[in-house]
Formats: sequence, structure tokens, C-alpha cells
Amino acid sequence: MDKTVESAAEAVADIASGSTIAVGGFGLSGIPSVLIGALLDHGADEIEAVSNNAGVDDWGLGLLLKAGRLRRMVASYVGENKEFARQYLSGELEVELTPQGTLAERMRAGGSGIAAFYTVTGGGTQVADGGLPWRYDAEGNVVLASPPKDTRTFETADGPKEFVLEEAIVADFGLVRAWKGDRHGTLVYRRSARNFNPLAAMCGRTTIAEVEHLVEPGELDPDHVHTPGVFVQRVVELTPEQAADKRIEKRTVRSR
Repeated sequence: MDKTVESAAEAVADIASGSTIAVGGFGLSGIPSVLIGALLDHGADEIEAVSNNAGVDDWGLGLLLKAGRLRRMVASYVGENKEFARQYLSGELEVELTPQGTLAERMRAGGSGIAAFYTVTGGGTQVADGGLPWRYDAEGNVVLASPPKDTRTFETADGPKEFVLEEAIVADFGLVRAWKGDRHGTLVYRRSARNFNPLAAMCGRTTIAEVEHLVEPGELDPDHVHTPGVFVQRVVELTPEQAADKRIEKRTVRSR
């Protein structure tokens, strides 16, 4: 039952080129930065990443992007990464932009054994009708666009509405960061770092968690647990220096 591994490098060693990874975090809050760094050193490429965002140019998934390791990105927000925009618009990167709530539910569904679900989000738009650019060529022409999705009309309290069928996401690996975790893989996230981490943990066939504080089984209050250990296969304990290395996209201050 002890799921701890000695290092992040050991934890990601079997992530092969071409794998799909689901990565926790929102912006740079709660991202598994140590595991991302280990994956960068590992050298796997042609990766499809599923995450709220693509990091920034010099941190988070932006490091893998800058090194040319990402083939495809499924995300809901990518506005802080100039290299992302360059690769997407020049045809080097395939991108599936997904409404944020839909992305969250697709990941949760994948971890819950739900193949697909209907949502009102995107009805009557290109999300449902297809045609969203997924990949450009070097001249800026769309060479791959999103396909049309199945739609159905359901009766709601506000009358009939069009709903869109969205498929669940199941990734080969889930990479997450937790505030506390035990050796069985039980995880607790702290404040805003909770975000997409529980969902990434759920939808990964093999989930790897980096934890800031490793505790013994039984020390975590069951009422405070966010991710049960059944969803986690590997646990990496961070050093105090690694745990303290946290960044934000923009620092906003005001005069005293």
C-alpha cells in the first residue's frame, strides 16, 4: 500500500512519447511544477496535455511547450503564453479549446466511468456545429477543425433548450500537486490550489501526486480528504525548497 517513490524522475520514468497527461492547476496555482520539470528532463515528446491552461513562457507546461514536447493541447484558457500562440498560429501545435466547466466535467466523467454527457454550454455555437480551428498550417490556413457534435433538445424549467454531447476525458497519466498526502495516496489540497487537481487525479489511469507534506496513513481527517487514495498510484514527497517554489502570472499591488 505504500505508494511513495524516491524521486520525481522515478515517478515519471514510464511516461512514454505520445502519452496523454492530465495536469492539475489553475493558472500557476497548484500546478505540479516538480513533476513537470522531471518530465522535461525525461525527454518524452509528442505529448497531448489536458489542463486548464498551458502555463506561462518560463514555467509550468510552458516549459514543455517551449522545448517542443507538446503535440496537442486541450485547455480552456491560454492567454498568458506567447509561445503557445506562436506555435498554434504557425501550425506547430494542435489545440482544442473547451469551455472551462465542460473541461472540468469531461475530466470528472472520465474518472467516474461516464462515457459522455449532455450540457447546454456551447449549444448553437461552433462548439456544437463544428468548425473551430484545431490546427493551422504555416501559412495560416485551417487544416484541421473540430467536428460537429451530437445535439438534443431537452425540456427545462425555462423551456426547450439545445444540449451538446461531450465525451469524457481519460488520460494515460494524471499529474497533480497536493498540500498534504499520505503513503496510501490520500490527498488534501489547500485553498485555491484545489482547482483542477482532484479532476486530473480522477481521470488519469496512472496518477502521480507531488505532496508538500507527507504524513502517515490515519493522520488525515477523513472529513478533509479531497482525493481518495484509490485514484492515486504514486506519491512524491517534495523538499521544503520545492514546496516553497510557487509562482503567479501577475503580481498586483496597491499603495498602503
